[in-house]
Amino acid sequence: MAKKIFAKDVKKYLGKEVTLQGWVRNYRKSSSKLRFIIFRDGTGEIQAIAWKPDLGEEKFERVKALTLESSIIISGIPKKHPKNEGEYELQLTDIEIVHLCEDYPIGKKEHGVDFLLSNRHLWLRSSKQNALMKIRHTVYFAICEYLNKNGFFRFDSPILTPNACEGTTTLFEVPYFDQGMAYLSQSGQLYLEAGIMSLGRVYDFGPVFRAEKSKTRKHLTEFWMMDAEAAYVEHKENMKIQEKLIRFVLKAVLKNNLLDLTTLERDIDQLKKADAPFTIMTYEKMVTTLQKKGIQIRYGDDMGAPEEEALAEGSDVPIFIEKWPKNIKPFYMKVDRKDPKLSLGSDLIAPEGFGEIIGGSQREDDYYILKERMEDDNIPMEEYQWYLELRKYGSVPHSGFGVGLERLIGWLSGVRHIREAIPFPRMLYRIYP
Repeated sequence: MAKKIFAKDVKKYLGKEVTLQGWVRNYRKSSSKLRFIIFRDGTGEIQAIAWKPDLGEEKFERVKALTLESSIIISGIPKKHPKNEGEYELQLTDIEIVHLCEDYPIGKKEHGVDFLLSNRHLWLRSSKQNALMKIRHTVYFAICEYLNKNGFFRFDSPILTPNACEGTTTLFEVPYFDQGMAYLSQSGQLYLEAGIMSLGRVYDFGPVFRAEKSKTRKHLTEFWMMDAEAAYVEHKENMKIQEKLIRFVLKAVLKNNLLDLTTLERDIDQLKKADAPFTIMTYEKMVTTLQKKGIQIRYGDDMGAPEEEALAEGSDVPIFIEKWPKNIKPFYMKVDRKDPKLSLGSDLIAPEGFGEIIGGSQREDDYYILKERMEDDNIPMEEYQWYLELRKYGSVPHSGFGVGLERLIGWLSGVRHIREAIPFPRMLYRIYP
């Protein structure tokens, strides 16, 4: 019996008969006796050569019946490609048709984005979407690996939350028995701050939800976020942790996904340049820099996509924007003691126009200062008493940050619209399939 293997492992079995299970991505006819099948199984692709004199009449007729995306089991002998270095092909010895696909909707012609999104369950099979999902896999586990190696514990925060400290306009409401409305979480940060008082350093990683009525290439209503919090970590160290994390993930993708990056036509040399010390720039410097570039921005304004793109233009590495005006940042960010008008927060802007990929800050650890900030911002004190109490019982300096998984994948893969960085995107006008 031929050994069952994956397509990615064919180079280990040169000259030996093996069996592979998968699908027909493409095929072509060369002559009445010769067919070429582009076979895929999720791990990779290989060209299978069907030569009638070797296969015999019956098996060759099966090859001739193949259609796009038919599921098949093939056996053959792997060998090096005669022209392309590092590539392999399979001399077919047997074929079994598991299911003959009829009229596959996604053919070789161009399709519109709306059509492809409506057929997302099928679009995921394409080479580029396959490559994106593999990069997503690497990014997810590289983030976890870095955190696990650096003293962080996985700490799962709830998806259903009882309150909405920043208003309900961007939150999804869910009826919760006879207790009124609950809300789908936008972030696990506040709960993670409770976790650090037990474990020191914690992170969560899962889906979060934003009911913003935004229709841009950077917005999803359901996306994945990694939030991390660390006790006894202050602002500068917080940024160092973020930089080390991103460079660790970048190295992992360059090591494990070179073929996928090539499939996506990513500029790999440009990506390699990003593995260098990140730039750190104050909010004030950011404003003056953009003004010199002719961007209409005033001190006190937030950044949007045009500002992010203009700022990162010409930079090979991500840029930290730190020390924002406290009145445009959330109540939980610690105020800079050297300048009380500023908060000790930072946003990390990716190069090449990909925009913000991380937001982080040192958190306010003083009970009375935080209470005053919450009162000023009309935060419901009774509902957030538990959060305030974290500063009452053993408070410590602490910091945290959140990484948007799809935005990070978008930058690393070079894909501009993050709807392709998640298996089934949920957007303002789309919840199917």
